[in-house]
Amino acid sequence: MPDIDQAVPDFSAPSTGGDISLHALRGQHVVLYFYPKDNTPGCTTEGTDFRDAYTDFQAVGAVIFGVSRDSLKSHESFKAKFDFPFELISDTDETLCTLFDVIKMKNMYGKQVRGIERSTFLIDKEGVLRAEWRKVKVPGHCAAVLDAVRAL
Repeated sequence: MPDIDQAVPDFSAPSTGGDISLHALRGQHVVLYFYPKDNTPGCTTEGTDFRDAYTDFQAVGAVIFGVSRDSLKSHESFKAKFDFPFELISDTDETLCTLFDVIKMKNMYGKQVRGIERSTFLIDKEGVLRAEWRKVKVPGHCAAVLDAVRAL
C-alpha cells in the first residue's frame, strides 16, 4: 500500500470502458472508490453521488473509477441502470484490492466474511497518492473528495 505523498505503483485493470492503466491517466487526478457490491443500497447511493457530481470533478481535471470484485457483466448492468458517466473496474482477482489494502474481515449476519471496506483514494496528476478515506460513510463523502481534489 502506498503511503500519502508517495507514488502509486502502476497498475492496469479491466473496466467497463476497456483496460485502463494508471500510467495512461497521467495528467489527470484519479479518484478510485472501492465499494463492496453492485446494486446494493449503500453502493448505489455512493455511485449516484459521484454521478451527480461528475461534471464538477471533470471541471477540476479529475476522473472517477468505481472498483469492486464484481464481474464486468455485473458492472455494465449496474452502470447502465444508474447512468454512471464514469467507468467501473472489475477486480475479480483482488489485485487492486490488495494493492490498496481494502479487503477486510467483516461481520455479516453474525458470520465473519472477507469483503471490501468502503474506501476512496485520490491520486494526483503525477501518480502520487494525496489522500485516502477508509471506513467511508456515504453521506457527504463525495463532497469531501471533491473538496480535496479542488485543494490540489
